Amino acid sequence: MSELDKLQVYGDSPVGWCAATKPNERVDEYGAPLEGERAQRGLDPRAPARRVYDHPEVQALRAHLKAHNGIQQLEILKPHEIDRAADIFFRDGFVVVADLLDPDALAQFREGSARVLKQILEVPGVGGRKYLTETGRLPHRYSYGTASASRQLLHDPVWAGMVDLATTTPILTRIFGGGDYAVMGAGGDLCLPGAIEYQELHADVREPNAFPQSRLDQARRLGIELRAPMEEDHRGRQLILERTPPMVTINFLTCDLTWENGPIRQIAGTQGRPGRPPSPADEPEWMRLSTLVGAPAGAGIFRDNRAWHGATPNLSREIRAMPNVEYGAPWLDETWYKPTMPHEIWEALSPHAQRICRQIKSEPGVWPAGAGLMHPLAARRADLATAT
Repeated sequence: MSELDKLQVYGDSPVGWCAATKPNERVDEYGAPLEGERAQRGLDPRAPARRVYDHPEVQALRAHLKAHNGIQQLEILKPHEIDRAADIFFRDGFVVVADLLDPDALAQFREGSARVLKQILEVPGVGGRKYLTETGRLPHRYSYGTASASRQLLHDPVWAGMVDLATTTPILTRIFGGGDYAVMGAGGDLCLPGAIEYQELHADVREPNAFPQSRLDQARRLGIELRAPMEEDHRGRQLILERTPPMVTINFLTCDLTWENGPIRQIAGTQGRPGRPPSPADEPEWMRLSTLVGAPAGAGIFRDNRAWHGATPNLSREIRAMPNVEYGAPWLDETWYKPTMPHEIWEALSPHAQRICRQIKSEPGVWPAGAGLMHPLAARRADLATAT
């Protein structure tokens, strides 16, 4: 029996912990190990020496995380706390809200996440490795979005069915200052047990520093008014930048985030900060420990995609998967959107979901290029997308 039989993304799993995969080993678009400067960029210099569950350095890191991992007094809200959720989101660049998924929706996301992960892991590893590492990523880490030949999973009814939930839409409407936002994509990330490295801190999108009238209108709906020309009203300009993010992503949790299973870390207040995050070598320990430990399965993390964040070591025996849906601000133009949702999927959505997905649906009878085809290597994904 294969370890992929009866694969699930919660609870103990035989998946992961490949000792043949070297720490920080990454591959190019064809699966060849990166060398030179490309191999050094983004690696974790403090990672354990071997990807072995009971290796002494893994045990030492596990003990350190058990004692210190997690944001102290992390506030976890309920879906009805809409204004409070928006306040925390604007302050910190993220907010955790429990009970976004009811038991049926959680079961659907667990099933979909396991099903798609199995597609990714079925591609055999090389040189004695259990798995093929995804292009450019650290070992044992995969993205549902980038591993798809379409770069999205909106062709899958599970992901498409989560774009408009009774628990999420009111909070999104409050954050965006109305319902005139749009779905950009859906995917998410995951880490297998044995992902011993820290992912470097990063932002998913940069602030474009553009102020079209539609962005000023959004700001006005949020109660932000310029008191002078923009060049003179520095406080008003900063408020607009901070409170009208280009993108908001909801990461849904298929398992509880624990000190051990690779909880995402978020650095509060960095969504409006210029410059780049510290490198892995320079990152202070408090940032490495600034994780969302305690967030329960069925919760979601509303994230300003400009805020610094990163994945952390999964030293457990549980797969940590966080499927997501990505939303764009009302002021983004059409260049931010691509047709990755089949028309027949779009037709089955609620009226509001249809409205916010109108910019990413395909024409009737046209299947989005690459949709449904998964592969860890970028070159192979490009071939698959071209062939469809």
